[in-house]
Amino acid sequence: MTEAVTVTREGEIAIVTIDNPPVNALSFHVRQPLQQAIATLRDDAAVAAIVITCAGRTFVAGADITEFGKPMQQPELRDIIATLETVDKPTVAAIHGTALGGGLELALGCHFRVADAKARLGLPEVKLGLLPGGGGTIRLPRLVGAEKALKLIVSGVPVSAGEALSSGLADAVFDADLVANAVGFARKKVAEGHKPIAVRDRTDRLTGTDLAAFDNQAAELAKKARGLEAPLACAQSVRNAITLPFDEALAKERELFAKLVAGDQSRAQRHLFFAEREAAKVPGIGKEVQPRTVARVGIIGAGTMGGGIAMAFVNGGIPVTLLEMNREALDRGLATIEKNYSISVSRGSLSEDAKAKRMAAFKPTTDYADLADCDLVIEAVFEDMAVKKEVFGKLDKIVKPGTILATNTSYLDVNEIAGSTSRPENFLGLHFFSPANVMKLLEIVRGTRTSPEALATALAFARKIGKVPVVVGVCHGFVGNRMLGARGQETENLLLEGASPQQIDKVFTDFGWPMGPFQMWDLAGLDIGWRNRKAQGKTAVIADALCEQGRFGQKTGRGIYLYESGSRTPVPDPEVAALIEEKAKSAGITRRSISADEITERTLYPMINEGTKILEEGIAARASDIDIVWVNGYGFPVGKGGPMFWAGLEGFGKILERLEYWHRRTSKDVFRPSEMLKKAARTGKLSDD
Repeated sequence: MTEAVTVTREGEIAIVTIDNPPVNALSFHVRQPLQQAIATLRDDAAVAAIVITCAGRTFVAGADITEFGKPMQQPELRDIIATLETVDKPTVAAIHGTALGGGLELALGCHFRVADAKARLGLPEVKLGLLPGGGGTIRLPRLVGAEKALKLIVSGVPVSAGEALSSGLADAVFDADLVANAVGFARKKVAEGHKPIAVRDRTDRLTGTDLAAFDNQAAELAKKARGLEAPLACAQSVRNAITLPFDEALAKERELFAKLVAGDQSRAQRHLFFAEREAAKVPGIGKEVQPRTVARVGIIGAGTMGGGIAMAFVNGGIPVTLLEMNREALDRGLATIEKNYSISVSRGSLSEDAKAKRMAAFKPTTDYADLADCDLVIEAVFEDMAVKKEVFGKLDKIVKPGTILATNTSYLDVNEIAGSTSRPENFLGLHFFSPANVMKLLEIVRGTRTSPEALATALAFARKIGKVPVVVGVCHGFVGNRMLGARGQETENLLLEGASPQQIDKVFTDFGWPMGPFQMWDLAGLDIGWRNRKAQGKTAVIADALCEQGRFGQKTGRGIYLYESGSRTPVPDPEVAALIEEKAKSAGITRRSISADEITERTLYPMINEGTKILEEGIAARASDIDIVWVNGYGFPVGKGGPMFWAGLEGFGKILERLEYWHRRTSKDVFRPSEMLKKAARTGKLSDD
């Protein structure tokens, strides 16, 4: 055949091997010979059964995503599966590594699926704003039932080989010698003498499906989708598998796929898919730069942030030495960590044994000397320059040569902090997001003297602990918080001019954010921003007044909103409404009705201008890095692709025009758009698009 597809024989069993490294994607140069091989073996009387397997580290891990949105070269995956279903001799998919997306759909075209015990199988297309377009939503329910299929498809989360076997997705699981066992499995099916039944013709798992229960399940998923189209399309397509004849349901699936792939949401989600991979490519960090081993991490501070960071490393398999200033604070931090793990146990996501192993990975201490054997030490103490310099001055004398020192500062100058050590080449910022054991983003802040090896090490351990790393430069607030600051001023202005907190928050949630800015302030704690403003000599009329009253948000039961009896549900507070009106009157502002469009333009458009300034200054290497920061750290809607991608859809010319308009209406200052934004307004795109 070709290098990508080869055929060998084990007696009467034909073995078709796909070899398209690194992940055996179903590119055109694979599909064409694969189609030919299946048709030839189908018609070969000397072949009693066909086994489809893959070379390398994985089974087919999906379609070739670079072909999406382009004219598809024939044959398509659907054609190959249709040919498979014309074979009247047993066909067996031998799965190792991962069978994802089009790979699993190919396997569903076979009569049988056998898997290595470590294999994982799934249909993750929903994460790209799509549904499986090769029959996955129609065939999978025929093997596992409609409700299980819906959960697997809408979550996009792969299942283990064991789960696949118990659900009916796999027919056998082997601990070793997968291909040999697959050949043996095929021989057994030949010997049984029964004509194999194609998955398309199996209806027993669909018969008697409770449509009302299915629709209730789909309705719950719709609530969680927050405006995303793909989960709803997946649910509709699985329902079609229940209610329509196979070929009609298959045609409907393709219609839904075509609509999604042409839409802005899928474009946005595919942009994020590639952006995350681009973010891993850091200027000056080539393949020749090798990361150091991080066998133990020290964390200074066992509070909310320090404890969360410590959990993130332990969850990733890296033991932690956790330091606090006194035993009381240390015990309090460990108790919080233990409570968090207990919640996971109660939910069934963690076993008692796993919890015990994780708790044993913490080495609590109040002595800096216990950090001497750490390969990485992260400071997570009070956001104060003097305090942080004092911490690193102590560390510099204790830790071994080559140990990387990192600050978890959200705003402060990483270069200035690095100056308190004798090893600035081994110093960087690691800005985790709260709760650090949950949030995916990690801003890795590159100082002027940070070495390539230190950066490569940070990127490596970030991925090991399940974070999405983005390397950024040094400036106040880095990427995320700097842009957040540009948004924050306008939210207060809007309150003074006539909007209510709940109105602004609703505009944000309608846009697709998980919560509005004022809900977020209350969740994080208003006192955090208050301390930061004081350090900069800045003020915020309403937020400062609330903090002076001890209203810090959920932690005190009162902030922008009221939180009754420990509830996390925000309730509008008449006292805050009165405070806003009083402050507006004092400032001579006549309050007026404010539209949803005005709120969107005045809060999000300034972020875009600030983002272009960040790019001009080289704080972010590319616009897509900014998108990754905002989607993974701040809840920017996935279906809009991040602020810079969304800005391209919105139109840079429109953004500049409206920024200038609102500035003329509401501010006495001179508006200074970035040169990059002005150029983008003329050309319609950012320079690195």
